[in-house]
Amino acid sequence: MFDPVGSSVLVVEPVSGGADVARLAHHLGMTVVIASQDVGDCEIPPDLRKLASVVLTVDTNDERTLFDVVAEHHEREPLAAVLPGCDFYVATTARLAARLGLPGLPVETVDAVRNKARMRERVAAAGLRTPRFAEASSLEELRTAAETVGFPCVMKPVESSGSIHVSRADDWARLAAAYAALTGDRELDLGRPMGHTVVVERYVAGEEVSTDGYVENGRVTVVAITGKVLGAEPRFVELGHLTPADLPDDVTNEVIAYTDQVVRALNVTAGPFHCEVRLSDEGPVLMELGARLPGDGIPELIRLVTGTDLAAVMLAAGLGVGAAELPAFGPPAAPYAAMRFFTADDLDSHSGIRGWDELDGRPEVIGRQLFIPPGTPVPQTGDCRSRLACVRYIAESHEAVLAFWKSLDDLAVLP
Repeated sequence: MFDPVGSSVLVVEPVSGGADVARLAHHLGMTVVIASQDVGDCEIPPDLRKLASVVLTVDTNDERTLFDVVAEHHEREPLAAVLPGCDFYVATTARLAARLGLPGLPVETVDAVRNKARMRERVAAAGLRTPRFAEASSLEELRTAAETVGFPCVMKPVESSGSIHVSRADDWARLAAAYAALTGDRELDLGRPMGHTVVVERYVAGEEVSTDGYVENGRVTVVAITGKVLGAEPRFVELGHLTPADLPDDVTNEVIAYTDQVVRALNVTAGPFHCEVRLSDEGPVLMELGARLPGDGIPELIRLVTGTDLAAVMLAAGLGVGAAELPAFGPPAAPYAAMRFFTADDLDSHSGIRGWDELDGRPEVIGRQLFIPPGTPVPQTGDCRSRLACVRYIAESHEAVLAFWKSLDDLAVLP
């Protein structure tokens, strides 16, 4: 049995699932090192700062500087694993791990799990079901892409996340307006400006689900399929997740088989993956895949329902050991688990949520979180940045999941 005590793990910008990995590593007696800009939306939360033995304050978007700082630390205090704290740093940490001689994803293909255009190319080259698509980096190229793909289409920044500036367009005017909104957005995301390169792809109708699992020793394991609740188009903000998804057995098997093919086409060789697909009339169609932990608290839903801790799976992969060598597998705690987000698209700010505190008295509720405090401006972006709060809960059946979801309609965001 692998003994992690005393081993040192580096997490680059633990702003999403990487925070869970850092907490787990500390719990297991490992030395936690964090590399972060530690400012703005990269500021390290107090609990993570407390458990970190070392904080390397560095521009994590400057790979050369990051690599030099980490290499210098590694010479003094050798690292056993290098892991991304969110999807932005999957490729960066793969290259960093290779430089340090540590386990990691193949550097030759890792960009395909970050860049949506490269992802589409590899999946199409493997002969798998994928919508028509084209890449564009200017308004002129966007028009050419639209002519290639046709309408309705969806525009996606190739290296963004959180559905930021993902937009459906039914005609050229709407597509051009969506691109203008992207190029005019000056907000930084983890210190990065919004890129202007997009992939334009044919719109795929159908229910959307995510498949989460991991790769170990060449075997692809799907741990759970989670149903998604999306906001009104033309945007695609995620308003909820329900685990497991309510699918017929034949559809479940088809989704698992398709996911296996996508993971192999993208050469994800170890660790967790988060694959989003739409269930079209022809079968599952890839929306995107990340070689990382899912965001939005989905790992907690999966752990509750299946007993599998994907954070432990990720840590094990980074250390180059099997997931069974760490506490990755345990008994499930509930048959169903879900998360619902709340928005207020018609308000510039809010004074609170009616019924919010009373949720603590409901036995189904396992957690709630307020992202935008009362009196704080509410971003009118129609993506993850505009979500006010979330509630996490468990249930005994799919029907109970839906019933509790409906009961949350009684909550009201107050102006």
